[in-house]
Amino acid sequence: MIFLEDSILSLIRTKYNTLSPTQKSVADYVLANSEKVILLSISELAKECNTSETTVLRFLRKLRYDSYQVFRVKIAQEMTSESTDSIYEEVRIDDNIGDIKKKVIQLTVSSINDLNNLLDEKDLEAFTHSILQRQRIFFIGVGASGIIAADAHHKFLRLGINASFYGDSHLMSIACAHAAKDDFIVAVSHSGESREILDAVDLGRERGARIAAITSYPGSSLTKKADIVLLSSSRETKYRSDAMISRIIQLVIIDTLYVATVLKLGAPGIKNVNKSRLAVAKKKT
Repeated sequence: MIFLEDSILSLIRTKYNTLSPTQKSVADYVLANSEKVILLSISELAKECNTSETTVLRFLRKLRYDSYQVFRVKIAQEMTSESTDSIYEEVRIDDNIGDIKKKVIQLTVSSINDLNNLLDEKDLEAFTHSILQRQRIFFIGVGASGIIAADAHHKFLRLGINASFYGDSHLMSIACAHAAKDDFIVAVSHSGESREILDAVDLGRERGARIAAITSYPGSSLTKKADIVLLSSSRETKYRSDAMISRIIQLVIIDTLYVATVLKLGAPGIKNVNKSRLAVAKKKT
């Protein structure tokens, strides 16, 4: 078992002589480029080390790590343990509440503006087409990404679309294992490396379902498995588990897709929205 107080960089140096030559190349790179490693997917790290993902995984197992994401988070925690970077990189320890407000708002607005260049309109069109043409829509996500997936489910359900949401790893795997070729799986993951999401997507792919990914990193494992990729801002480093800015950006992406879908549906779409509003309004006093 790995404990948070253990130093992973010290552990690498301690275990160095037990590593194979190829594993040592990974160790050398991590020790010399720890700040860069926290931004790399496992495939990107393998490429930087001129080796394979399998070698990287064997290197991790020598350190008693089963997850590359946990390994990367641990390195990031060591680097930021004495600073505010693990919460919000632009905020400094001596900032007052006014400084914090200004910095958070400015970065959020800037990241939203970046979407104009980041989102591919062809991918947006492909997504809305799949929403309308597929038999069932599965929105999946865990943790903070699960909240985004749940929001998407809520919006598209209002249109009368056969949509479901799964935030539990067991339930999403069961649902995806029973997916069909006419189904559409929308996976939300900031890092694109969540094991629960990747496992569920693999099950859906085996069944022939179409896959869409809403994620922040084009080189992630999830993007390689997806037919459609919608990228959110990648300003944040992957180790920040709460992914504050990406959460806002992904909500904007969902809103864009929802509005585009309503317009494609035309009058029937507006009718369904009004029907949903009325159904909820009856529950209010």
